Amino acid sequence: MNIYRDTEKDIHKRIYKFVVACFNNIVKKIPKSKENLSIIEQIGSSLTSVGANDQEADGASSSKDFVAKYMIVRKEAKETKYWLNIIKDTGILSEFIVNPYIQECHEIQMIISKIIQNIQQK
Repeated sequence: MNIYRDTEKDIHKRIYKFVVACFNNIVKKIPKSKENLSIIEQIGSSLTSVGANDQEADGASSSKDFVAKYMIVRKEAKETKYWLNIIKDTGILSEFIVNPYIQECHEIQMIISKIIQNIQQK
């Protein structure tokens, strides 16, 4: 049960805001060079998968289904953080622009891990 539903602490809202902001401020800002196209595709895919699987988890029919979807969310968030680090460390976008998204992605991973852990302990 999401006790924070429809509040600023609602994980679904937080993930949605992260996906939209990261897409607009990172993915869309990456220069569309031949070398960057695969990075754009990869981060776009993992980033949007975080949001899509979060929504599937929110509509899960069982605790088992919920955990399975959130494990995908965690995995896709980890991949997104990897691509964000690649974007930063290769100088595609500046550290100043990318670091807040790396931090938010990390925090989302930690929250999702705790949610999974809490459900599995029941």
